[in-house]
Amino acid sequence: MSSQSTHHASAMEGGGAYGRHSRIPAAGGSLAIPLFEEAAERITLDAGDRPIVIADYGSADGRNSLAPMNAAIAAIRRRVSAARPIAVCHTDLPGNDFSTLFKMLDGDVDGYARRDAMTFPYAIGRSFYQSVFPPNHVDLAWSSYAAVWLSQLPREIPEYVFISRCSAPIRAEFDRQASLDWETFLSLRAIEMRPGSRLVVALPSLDHDGSTAFAPIFDQAVDALGQLVDAGAVTAEERNRMTLGACPRRERDLLAPFEKTGEFRGLTVERAKTVVAPDSAWADYERDGDGEALAAKRALFVRVIFVPTLSQALSPTRSAADRRMFADRLEEAMRQRFVRAPARVDALVGIIVMAKEEAALASR
Repeated sequence: MSSQSTHHASAMEGGGAYGRHSRIPAAGGSLAIPLFEEAAERITLDAGDRPIVIADYGSADGRNSLAPMNAAIAAIRRRVSAARPIAVCHTDLPGNDFSTLFKMLDGDVDGYARRDAMTFPYAIGRSFYQSVFPPNHVDLAWSSYAAVWLSQLPREIPEYVFISRCSAPIRAEFDRQASLDWETFLSLRAIEMRPGSRLVVALPSLDHDGSTAFAPIFDQAVDALGQLVDAGAVTAEERNRMTLGACPRRERDLLAPFEKTGEFRGLTVERAKTVVAPDSAWADYERDGDGEALAAKRALFVRVIFVPTLSQALSPTRSAADRRMFADRLEEAMRQRFVRAPARVDALVGIIVMAKEEAALASR
């Protein structure tokens, strides 16, 4: 088995599907919005007329970015005139559905560009494990759930699709990669951020014992994929390559780069906390008792977030129709399982707010 896999993460499902069905990430990210608004109130702003730059690292189709961007823009407008331009730069992988993002910003009633005539949206198709902006460029930065994805797979996990049931040695490989990627992410952001800027990150978190509320969902996925192999829809070789390069982190993992000196590359931690994200789909189920609706929501959540990455393990000779069929059949297999075993997802989200020191140099 190779030490590094060429497939690791894919852009989320396009066509607006991610925004419609990513309720769990949306709920987790919403818990960080008050801190993002507070960060917007605290960033250092000069008295000039240069555009104020807000970076959205890992935007997907932009639906889940509307609320935080609107909150930040409103906070900044309380500090500067309506004539000063604000640039909102959405970044994601090159294959991301930026077309849907721009259509939504232009047509949605909550689109910030419609609300504020001097706010301008931009998009950058590049991984945030690379440089995305010039040095000392970003005033305020946001990243919700995207940095859970690793830059590369340390190895494949044929028995599973996710690290939740892995052996300790395999888990350690993923933890090492997650630690390296987190430091890379922070190092790059520290260069791109202006002195006095702020960065707010929300991520799926682990409990203190390393467990996650998502483990039962991925247990169902392992079973469903086995069913597809038995039915001949997926080969055993393709199935064995299916591994999700996602690694949730504990709060102590997020704080680790700052432990020795209290700062990292000129960044300091202002706030860090771990909270439980509300499970709105389960709340709907408790209210209406509609198990079919709950199962459909859960299956679509798996489809829009994880199936694009799992699909990378399919043979390169597979047609687009084959890939759609795989997504459809896995969604249906997951839906059936969620009907039989409805469960609440008490997912933890870790939130960290960082500031770049006023005197920090871009070369640090």
